[in-house]
Amino acid sequence: MVDHFNVSYLYKKRGVFYFSKRVPCDVKSYYRSDRIVICLKTKSNVSAIRASKSLYQKLDDYWTSIRLTKMQVPAQHMLVSKPPVNSNSNAPLLSEALSTYLKLKGEGKDKTFIRGANRNIKYVIELLGDLPIDEYSSKDASKFRDYLLDRGLLISSVKRVFSYIRSIINLSLSEEGINCINAFSKTYMPEKNNVEIRKPIPTKDIKHIQSLCVEKDDDLRWLVALLSDTGMRLGEGVGLLKSDINLNCEIPHINLVSHPWRRLKTKSSERVIPLVNESLWASKRILGHNKDSLFAFPRYTSSKGCNANSASAALNKWLKDKLTDNYVVHGFRHSFRDRLRAIECPSEIIDQLGGWSLKSVGKGYGKGYELSVLSKWILNMY
Repeated sequence: MVDHFNVSYLYKKRGVFYFSKRVPCDVKSYYRSDRIVICLKTKSNVSAIRASKSLYQKLDDYWTSIRLTKMQVPAQHMLVSKPPVNSNSNAPLLSEALSTYLKLKGEGKDKTFIRGANRNIKYVIELLGDLPIDEYSSKDASKFRDYLLDRGLLISSVKRVFSYIRSIINLSLSEEGINCINAFSKTYMPEKNNVEIRKPIPTKDIKHIQSLCVEKDDDLRWLVALLSDTGMRLGEGVGLLKSDINLNCEIPHINLVSHPWRRLKTKSSERVIPLVNESLWASKRILGHNKDSLFAFPRYTSSKGCNANSASAALNKWLKDKLTDNYVVHGFRHSFRDRLRAIECPSEIIDQLGGWSLKSVGKGYGKGYELSVLSKWILNMY
Protein backbone atom coordinates (compact mmCIF):
# COMPACT_ATOMS: atom_id res chain seq x y z
CA MET A 1 0.00 0.00 0.00
CA VAL A 2 1.22 3.49 -0.86
CA ASP A 3 1.18 5.74 2.20
CA HIS A 4 2.65 8.89 0.69
CA PHE A 5 0.58 9.49 -2.43
CA ASN A 6 -0.20 13.18 -2.80
CA VAL A 7 -2.37 14.88 -5.39
CA SER A 8 0.32 17.56 -5.67
CA TYR A 9 1.93 15.14 -8.15
CA LEU A 10 -0.82 16.22 -10.57
CA TYR A 11 -0.95 19.34 -12.68
CA LYS A 12 -3.06 20.58 -15.59
CA LYS A 13 -1.89 21.71 -19.01
CA ARG A 14 -4.47 22.87 -21.54
CA GLY A 15 -7.14 21.17 -19.44
CA VAL A 16 -5.41 17.76 -19.47
CA PHE A 17 -3.90 16.20 -16.33
CA TYR A 18 -0.22 15.24 -16.08
CA PHE A 19 1.60 13.17 -13.47
CA SER A 20 4.91 14.64 -12.30
CA LYS A 21 7.28 13.15 -9.73
CA ARG A 22 10.90 13.88 -8.91
CA VAL A 23 13.16 10.82 -9.02
CA PRO A 24 14.64 10.05 -5.57
CA CYS A 25 18.38 10.72 -5.31
CA ASP A 26 19.30 7.11 -4.54
CA VAL A 27 17.80 5.78 -7.80
CA LYS A 28 18.67 8.70 -10.14
CA SER A 29 21.36 6.65 -11.86
CA TYR A 30 18.60 4.47 -13.34
CA TYR A 31 16.99 7.43 -15.18
CA ARG A 32 17.94 9.85 -17.95
CA SER A 33 16.14 12.73 -16.21
CA ASP A 34 15.62 13.72 -12.60
CA ARG A 35 11.84 14.06 -13.07
CA ILE A 36 9.17 11.71 -14.42
CA VAL A 37 6.36 13.40 -16.35
CA ILE A 38 3.52 11.38 -17.87
CA CYS A 39 0.42 12.63 -19.69
CA LEU A 40 -2.65 10.94 -18.16
CA LYS A 41 -4.83 11.74 -21.20
CA THR A 42 -7.83 12.76 -19.13
CA LYS A 43 -9.59 15.95 -18.06
CA SER A 44 -11.45 14.23 -15.23
CA ASN A 45 -10.31 14.89 -11.64
CA VAL A 46 -11.39 11.47 -10.44
CA SER A 47 -9.78 9.58 -13.36
CA ALA A 48 -6.57 11.57 -12.93
CA ILE A 49 -6.36 10.77 -9.22
CA ARG A 50 -6.98 7.08 -9.88
CA ALA A 51 -4.39 6.89 -12.68
CA SER A 52 -1.73 8.87 -10.81
CA LYS A 53 -2.19 6.78 -7.68
CA SER A 54 -1.61 3.63 -9.75
CA LEU A 55 1.50 5.14 -11.36
CA TYR A 56 2.87 6.24 -8.01
CA GLN A 57 2.36 2.79 -6.53
CA LYS A 58 4.14 1.09 -9.42
CA LEU A 59 7.05 3.53 -9.20
CA ASP A 60 7.27 3.16 -5.44
CA ASP A 61 7.28 -0.64 -5.73
CA TYR A 62 10.02 -0.48 -8.38
CA TRP A 63 12.18 1.89 -6.34
CA THR A 64 11.75 -0.31 -3.28
CA SER A 65 12.89 -3.35 -5.25
CA ILE A 66 15.99 -1.44 -6.37
CA ARG A 67 16.82 -0.44 -2.81
CA LEU A 68 16.32 -3.98 -1.50
CA THR A 69 18.59 -5.36 -4.21
CA LYS A 70 21.33 -2.90 -3.24
CA MET A 71 20.87 -3.34 0.50
CA GLN A 72 23.39 -5.28 2.56
CA VAL A 73 21.64 -6.79 5.58
CA PRO A 74 23.90 -7.49 8.59
CA ALA A 75 23.48 -10.93 10.21
CA GLN A 76 20.84 -11.89 7.65
CA HIS A 77 21.14 -15.57 8.63
CA MET A 78 19.78 -14.70 12.10
CA LEU A 79 16.56 -13.03 10.95
CA VAL A 80 13.16 -14.59 11.62
CA SER A 81 10.07 -14.14 9.48
CA LYS A 82 8.38 -12.00 12.13
CA PRO A 83 9.27 -10.78 15.61
CA PRO A 84 8.24 -13.08 18.44
CA VAL A 85 5.32 -12.06 20.63
CA ASN A 86 5.97 -12.18 24.36
CA SER A 87 2.96 -14.37 25.05
CA ASN A 88 1.94 -17.95 25.76
CA SER A 89 -1.25 -17.55 23.75
CA ASN A 90 -1.88 -19.54 20.58
CA ALA A 91 -4.56 -17.11 19.46
CA PRO A 92 -3.96 -14.94 16.38
CA LEU A 93 -2.85 -11.34 16.76
CA LEU A 94 -5.47 -8.68 16.21
CA SER A 95 -3.81 -7.76 12.89
CA GLU A 96 -4.06 -11.42 11.83
CA ALA A 97 -7.72 -11.52 12.88
CA LEU A 98 -8.28 -8.50 10.64
CA SER A 99 -6.66 -10.31 7.70
CA THR A 100 -8.93 -13.31 8.27
CA TYR A 101 -11.99 -11.08 8.47
CA LEU A 102 -11.18 -9.25 5.23
CA LYS A 103 -10.40 -12.51 3.46
CA LEU A 104 -13.71 -14.11 4.45
CA LYS A 105 -16.01 -11.09 4.62
CA GLY A 106 -14.36 -8.52 2.38
CA GLU A 107 -14.93 -10.16 -0.98
CA GLY A 108 -17.36 -8.11 -3.05
CA LYS A 109 -17.52 -5.34 -0.44
CA ASP A 110 -16.80 -1.73 -1.38
CA LYS A 111 -13.68 0.19 -0.36
CA THR A 112 -15.57 1.94 2.45
CA PHE A 113 -16.11 -1.39 4.23
CA ILE A 114 -12.44 -2.35 3.92
CA ARG A 115 -11.18 1.08 4.96
CA GLY A 116 -13.49 1.07 7.98
CA ALA A 117 -12.21 -2.29 9.18
CA ASN A 118 -8.57 -1.30 8.71
CA ARG A 119 -9.04 2.10 10.36
CA ASN A 120 -10.82 0.79 13.45
CA ILE A 121 -8.30 -1.97 14.08
CA LYS A 122 -5.52 0.57 13.61
CA TYR A 123 -7.07 2.66 16.42
CA VAL A 124 -6.92 -0.34 18.78
CA ILE A 125 -3.36 -1.26 17.88
CA GLU A 126 -2.14 2.33 18.28
CA LEU A 127 -3.52 2.50 21.81
CA LEU A 128 -3.33 -1.06 23.15
CA GLY A 129 -0.82 -2.82 20.91
CA ASP A 130 -1.17 -5.72 18.49
CA LEU A 131 -1.92 -8.51 20.97
CA PRO A 132 -3.31 -12.04 20.65
CA ILE A 133 -7.08 -11.56 20.58
CA ASP A 134 -7.63 -13.53 23.80
CA GLU A 135 -5.24 -11.30 25.77
CA TYR A 136 -7.22 -8.08 25.58
CA SER A 137 -9.09 -7.41 28.82
CA SER A 138 -12.35 -5.65 29.60
CA LYS A 139 -10.17 -2.93 31.17
CA ASP A 140 -8.41 -2.52 27.81
CA ALA A 141 -11.77 -2.20 26.05
CA SER A 142 -12.91 0.47 28.53
CA LYS A 143 -9.66 2.35 28.04
CA PHE A 144 -10.21 2.25 24.28
CA ARG A 145 -13.80 3.53 24.68
CA ASP A 146 -12.58 6.45 26.78
CA TYR A 147 -9.84 7.19 24.24
CA LEU A 148 -12.44 7.52 21.46
CA LEU A 149 -14.75 9.66 23.58
CA ASP A 150 -11.87 11.94 24.57
CA ARG A 151 -11.17 12.49 20.90
CA GLY A 152 -14.67 13.93 20.56
CA LEU A 153 -16.44 10.98 18.90
CA LEU A 154 -20.14 10.70 19.60
CA ILE A 155 -21.50 7.64 21.40
CA SER A 156 -23.09 6.45 18.14
CA SER A 157 -19.69 6.61 16.41
CA VAL A 158 -17.97 4.78 19.27
CA LYS A 159 -20.62 2.06 19.11
CA ARG A 160 -19.98 1.62 15.38
CA VAL A 161 -16.24 1.27 15.98
CA PHE A 162 -16.85 -1.35 18.69
CA SER A 163 -19.26 -3.19 16.40
CA TYR A 164 -16.50 -3.58 13.82
CA ILE A 165 -13.99 -4.79 16.39
CA ARG A 166 -16.41 -7.28 17.95
CA SER A 167 -17.22 -8.76 14.54
CA ILE A 168 -13.56 -9.09 13.59
CA ILE A 169 -12.59 -10.79 16.85
CA ASN A 170 -15.70 -13.01 16.99
CA LEU A 171 -15.07 -14.36 13.51
CA SER A 172 -11.45 -15.19 14.33
CA LEU A 173 -12.43 -16.86 17.62
CA SER A 174 -14.95 -18.98 15.74
CA GLU A 175 -12.54 -19.88 12.92
CA GLU A 176 -9.77 -20.83 15.35
CA GLY A 177 -12.09 -22.73 17.72
CA ILE A 178 -11.03 -20.58 20.68
CA ASN A 179 -13.36 -20.61 23.67
CA CYS A 180 -13.01 -17.25 25.40
CA ILE A 181 -14.98 -14.07 25.97
CA ASN A 182 -14.47 -11.26 23.48
CA ALA A 183 -13.20 -8.39 25.65
CA PHE A 184 -14.99 -5.86 23.44
CA SER A 185 -18.38 -7.59 23.58
CA LYS A 186 -19.82 -6.15 26.79
CA THR A 187 -18.14 -2.77 27.16
CA TYR A 188 -20.42 -0.30 28.88
CA MET A 189 -21.50 2.62 26.71
CA PRO A 190 -22.79 5.78 28.41
CA GLU A 191 -26.45 6.28 27.59
CA LYS A 192 -26.00 10.00 27.02
CA ASN A 193 -28.48 10.93 24.35
CA ASN A 194 -26.77 11.86 21.08
CA VAL A 195 -29.79 13.95 20.19
CA GLU A 196 -29.20 16.03 23.29
CA ILE A 197 -25.52 16.74 22.57
CA ARG A 198 -26.34 17.31 18.90
CA LYS A 199 -28.85 20.01 19.79
CA PRO A 200 -29.15 23.08 17.57
CA ILE A 201 -26.63 25.84 18.19
CA PRO A 202 -28.35 29.19 18.91
CA THR A 203 -28.03 31.85 16.21
CA LYS A 204 -26.09 34.23 18.50
CA ASP A 205 -23.54 31.48 19.17
CA ILE A 206 -23.29 30.69 15.45
CA LYS A 207 -22.46 34.35 14.74
CA HIS A 208 -19.89 34.31 17.54
CA ILE A 209 -18.25 31.17 16.15
CA GLN A 210 -18.29 32.58 12.62
CA SER A 211 -16.48 35.73 13.78
CA LEU A 212 -13.84 33.55 15.46
CA CYS A 213 -13.47 31.60 12.21
CA VAL A 214 -12.70 34.78 10.28
CA GLU A 215 -10.25 35.82 12.98
CA LYS A 216 -8.42 32.46 13.09
CA ASP A 217 -8.61 31.99 9.30
CA ASP A 218 -7.27 28.45 8.81
CA ASP A 219 -8.59 25.30 7.14
CA LEU A 220 -10.46 24.02 10.20
CA ARG A 221 -12.23 27.33 10.62
CA TRP A 222 -13.08 27.43 6.90
CA LEU A 223 -14.75 24.07 7.39
CA VAL A 224 -16.77 25.33 10.37
CA ALA A 225 -17.88 28.44 8.47
CA LEU A 226 -18.81 26.34 5.44
CA LEU A 227 -20.95 23.95 7.49
CA SER A 228 -22.59 26.72 9.53
CA ASP A 229 -24.27 28.35 6.52
CA THR A 230 -24.91 25.32 4.28
CA GLY A 231 -26.30 22.66 6.64
CA MET A 232 -23.97 20.04 5.16
CA ARG A 233 -23.05 16.93 7.09
CA LEU A 234 -19.43 17.00 8.27
CA GLY A 235 -18.39 14.16 5.95
CA GLU A 236 -20.02 15.91 3.01
CA GLY A 237 -17.95 19.03 3.60
CA VAL A 238 -14.67 17.29 4.42
CA GLY A 239 -14.85 15.14 1.27
CA LEU A 240 -15.33 18.00 -1.21
CA LEU A 241 -13.18 18.52 -4.25
CA LYS A 242 -12.32 22.12 -5.03
CA SER A 243 -14.08 21.62 -8.35
CA ASP A 244 -17.32 20.97 -6.43
CA ILE A 245 -17.22 24.63 -5.38
CA ASN A 246 -18.49 26.96 -8.10
CA LEU A 247 -17.81 30.67 -7.61
CA ASN A 248 -17.52 31.93 -11.21
CA CYS A 249 -21.23 32.02 -11.83
CA GLU A 250 -24.25 34.19 -11.12
CA ILE A 251 -25.11 32.31 -7.91
CA PRO A 252 -22.07 30.79 -6.14
CA HIS A 253 -22.86 27.25 -5.02
CA ILE A 254 -21.61 23.80 -4.10
CA ASN A 255 -22.43 20.89 -6.35
CA LEU A 256 -22.55 18.08 -3.79
CA VAL A 257 -21.94 14.69 -5.42
CA SER A 258 -20.61 11.30 -4.37
CA HIS A 259 -16.89 10.54 -4.74
CA PRO A 260 -14.91 7.26 -4.47
CA TRP A 261 -13.32 8.47 -1.22
CA ARG A 262 -16.60 9.75 0.26
CA ARG A 263 -20.03 8.36 -0.50
CA LEU A 264 -23.18 10.29 0.26
CA LYS A 265 -25.69 9.01 2.81
CA THR A 266 -28.75 8.85 0.54
CA LYS A 267 -29.75 9.66 -3.03
CA SER A 268 -31.36 12.90 -1.84
CA SER A 269 -28.01 13.93 -0.33
CA GLU A 270 -26.85 14.71 -3.86
CA ARG A 271 -27.79 18.37 -4.21
CA VAL A 272 -26.84 21.95 -5.06
CA ILE A 273 -26.33 24.37 -2.14
CA PRO A 274 -26.10 28.17 -2.55
CA LEU A 275 -23.14 29.89 -0.90
CA VAL A 276 -23.82 33.08 1.07
CA ASN A 277 -22.17 35.09 3.84
CA GLU A 278 -19.64 33.02 5.81
CA SER A 279 -19.93 29.91 3.64
CA LEU A 280 -19.07 32.08 0.63
CA TRP A 281 -16.12 33.60 2.51
CA ALA A 282 -14.88 30.12 3.47
CA SER A 283 -15.22 28.87 -0.12
CA LYS A 284 -13.11 31.74 -1.44
CA ARG A 285 -10.43 31.00 1.15
CA ILE A 286 -10.46 27.27 0.27
CA LEU A 287 -10.02 27.90 -3.45
CA GLY A 288 -7.31 30.48 -2.87
CA HIS A 289 -5.22 28.19 -0.65
CA ASN A 290 -3.03 25.15 -1.40
CA LYS A 291 -3.58 25.42 -5.13
CA ASP A 292 -1.62 22.22 -5.82
CA SER A 293 -4.33 20.12 -4.14
CA LEU A 294 -7.55 19.00 -5.80
CA PHE A 295 -9.19 18.53 -2.40
CA ALA A 296 -10.92 21.23 -0.39
CA PHE A 297 -9.57 19.78 2.88
CA PRO A 298 -6.42 17.75 2.10
CA ARG A 299 -5.62 17.50 5.81
CA TYR A 300 -8.46 14.98 6.14
CA THR A 301 -9.15 13.78 2.60
CA SER A 302 -7.11 12.08 -0.10
CA SER A 303 -7.80 9.60 -2.87
CA LYS A 304 -7.43 6.88 -0.21
CA GLY A 305 -10.34 8.09 1.90
CA CYS A 306 -12.07 10.77 3.91
CA ASN A 307 -11.32 10.86 7.65
CA ALA A 308 -14.34 12.76 8.96
CA ASN A 309 -13.86 11.27 12.45
CA SER A 310 -10.54 13.09 12.92
CA ALA A 311 -12.09 16.34 11.70
CA SER A 312 -15.03 15.82 14.06
CA ALA A 313 -12.73 15.31 17.04
CA ALA A 314 -10.71 18.46 16.28
CA LEU A 315 -13.76 20.65 15.66
CA ASN A 316 -15.74 19.41 18.65
CA LYS A 317 -12.76 20.06 20.91
CA TRP A 318 -12.48 23.61 19.57
CA LEU A 319 -16.23 24.28 19.92
CA LYS A 320 -16.16 22.98 23.48
CA ASP A 321 -13.56 25.61 24.36
CA LYS A 322 -15.48 28.43 22.67
CA LEU A 323 -19.11 27.78 23.70
CA THR A 324 -20.58 27.57 27.17
CA ASP A 325 -22.88 24.64 26.41
CA ASN A 326 -22.01 21.15 25.16
CA TYR A 327 -22.52 21.74 21.43
CA VAL A 328 -20.96 19.66 18.66
CA VAL A 329 -20.32 20.38 15.00
CA HIS A 330 -23.40 18.44 13.85
CA GLY A 331 -25.45 21.01 15.75
CA PHE A 332 -24.94 23.42 12.84
CA ARG A 333 -27.02 21.09 10.68
CA HIS A 334 -29.84 21.05 13.24
CA SER A 335 -29.64 24.84 13.49
CA PHE A 336 -29.77 25.20 9.71
CA ARG A 337 -33.15 23.47 9.62
CA ASP A 338 -34.46 25.52 12.56
CA ARG A 339 -33.30 28.80 11.01
CA LEU A 340 -35.19 27.97 7.81
CA ARG A 341 -38.29 26.97 9.79
CA ALA A 342 -38.14 30.31 11.65
CA ILE A 343 -38.63 32.23 8.38
CA GLU A 344 -41.46 29.84 7.36
CA CYS A 345 -39.51 28.28 4.53
CA PRO A 346 -41.54 25.50 2.80
CA SER A 347 -40.59 22.04 4.06
CA GLU A 348 -39.83 20.81 0.53
CA ILE A 349 -37.19 23.52 0.12
CA ILE A 350 -35.73 22.75 3.55
CA ASP A 351 -35.48 19.06 2.63
CA GLN A 352 -33.87 19.86 -0.72
CA LEU A 353 -31.29 22.21 0.81
CA GLY A 354 -30.34 19.81 3.59
CA GLY A 355 -30.48 16.61 1.57
CA TRP A 356 -33.10 15.15 3.89
CA SER A 357 -35.21 12.33 2.47
CA LEU A 358 -38.49 13.49 0.97
CA LYS A 359 -41.48 12.60 3.10
CA SER A 360 -43.84 11.51 0.32
CA VAL A 361 -43.78 9.91 -3.11
CA GLY A 362 -45.29 13.03 -4.73
CA LYS A 363 -42.49 15.25 -3.45
CA GLY A 364 -40.01 13.07 -5.30
CA TYR A 365 -41.42 14.01 -8.71
CA GLY A 366 -39.77 16.73 -10.81
CA LYS A 367 -36.23 18.07 -10.56
CA GLY A 368 -36.80 20.30 -7.54
CA TYR A 369 -36.46 24.03 -6.96
CA GLU A 370 -34.16 26.24 -9.02
CA LEU A 371 -30.92 27.51 -7.49
CA SER A 372 -32.25 31.08 -7.49
CA VAL A 373 -35.20 30.04 -5.28
CA LEU A 374 -32.94 28.13 -2.88
CA SER A 375 -30.57 31.09 -2.65
CA LYS A 376 -33.42 33.48 -1.83
CA TRP A 377 -34.51 31.43 1.18
CA ILE A 378 -30.99 31.04 2.55
CA LEU A 379 -30.42 34.79 2.26
CA ASN A 380 -33.71 35.35 4.13
CA MET A 381 -32.17 33.67 7.18
CA TYR A 382 -30.06 36.82 7.75
